Amino acid sequence: MNFIFISPHFPFTYWNFCDRLRRNGVNVLGIGDESYDALKPELKASLTEYYKVNSLENYDEVFRAVAFFSFKYGKIDWIESNNEHWLEQDAKLRTDFNITTGIKSAAIEGFKSKAAMKAYYAKAGVPTARCHKVTDIAAAKRFIDEIGGYPVIVKPDNGVGASRTYKLEKESDLDAFFADYPGVPYVMEEFVEGDICSYDAITDADGEPLFESMTAWPPSIMDIVNKKLDLAYYVSNEVPESLKKLGRATVKAFGAERRFVHLEFFRLTKARKGLGEVGDFVGLEVNMRPAGGYTPDMMNYAHSVDVYQIWANMVAFNERRFEQNQPSHYCVYAGRRDIHNYVHTHEEIMERYAKELVLYERLPIIWNDAMGSETYTAHAYSKEALDEFVRFVLEQKA
Repeated sequence: MNFIFISPHFPFTYWNFCDRLRRNGVNVLGIGDESYDALKPELKASLTEYYKVNSLENYDEVFRAVAFFSFKYGKIDWIESNNEHWLEQDAKLRTDFNITTGIKSAAIEGFKSKAAMKAYYAKAGVPTARCHKVTDIAAAKRFIDEIGGYPVIVKPDNGVGASRTYKLEKESDLDAFFADYPGVPYVMEEFVEGDICSYDAITDADGEPLFESMTAWPPSIMDIVNKKLDLAYYVSNEVPESLKKLGRATVKAFGAERRFVHLEFFRLTKARKGLGEVGDFVGLEVNMRPAGGYTPDMMNYAHSVDVYQIWANMVAFNERRFEQNQPSHYCVYAGRRDIHNYVHTHEEIMERYAKELVLYERLPIIWNDAMGSETYTAHAYSKEALDEFVRFVLEQKA
């Protein structure tokens, strides 16, 4: 089997995907814009060959790289990046080289456009917030009247995370938004009060889950990015049955086979007419790739599994091929920012949580806005212990 991995060097933990493929006897071919000498030794050991391009944004360059591998190694069976930024390019490459193991260009719009997602959610029977494609201020005001008034959320129709996402609470906010309207398509949605929970899964060729997990995120990632707040979130030790049901239905509706998926839902903290009661799940958006940052590793720690191996087994064998022999627990992440002053020092954190910590890291600058500057990830064996860890790490000086 010939597998082309696009950008295997970033995020830098993605060498694990290549390593597990290699262990399964897959011929792993990398295409990236990093020099070969700069690649991690573990990644070099996982790749049969690496093709450096000047820019992964240059489709012609990447196309030629795939053509070279196809000529040298024969039919290409998979092309994948597991990276939101390259999903459209992955799909185009599959289309141009007639590779059937993944999303092609004709289907990619439904995965990338927040407006287009609504029809798929409806097909799955999953409620979602009412949505309006932003055109002009008059149409926006009519939509706001239809849903009963402010606040509303505006966000790029095609975007990752909470980047350039804003909450408009009054007419002057709306005026300010249109006065400095970004040059990309936006959508406007009714504001939903709820926590964010993700259904994360690895699906087989029939869209059935080989692995399932739930991550609980802060209620407003938007505020964390825009206001430079600290981020804390956790991978749960179990997935509620109601979330499993909605997550599996969403996977089927989107046709998300043979993938690592990250599906976001609101868990309502306030009842909303047409959406549900407190505790119900409401569809937010789909991401056809693993959750960002170290979340895949947190799933490993929480569930005592290896999601990279589970994914590679799906690719090579379309089978689960793992047993979960140890009990699940929580894995919690707390990210601090260099711009804040904290009560407890790094040394105090390392000493107090020496047994629980599984990772300490200075993050790449590209992740700082959403995830912080330095991060602490730990096991937690109860929700109370989890909350205390977050409080201790993130408590700021007055």
